[in-house]
Amino acid sequence: MSKFALIVVLFVLLIIVGCSCVGLGGSGEYGGGY
Repeated sequence: MSKFALIVVLFVLLIIVGCSCVGLGGSGEYGGGY
């Protein structure tokens, strides 16, 4: 796996986790709920 592909995967994962945190009633700009 190339370094670029790895960065893209990590970036998408970060967005998914961030959205789910906000969706679960997270507080602040980074969410906070798991």
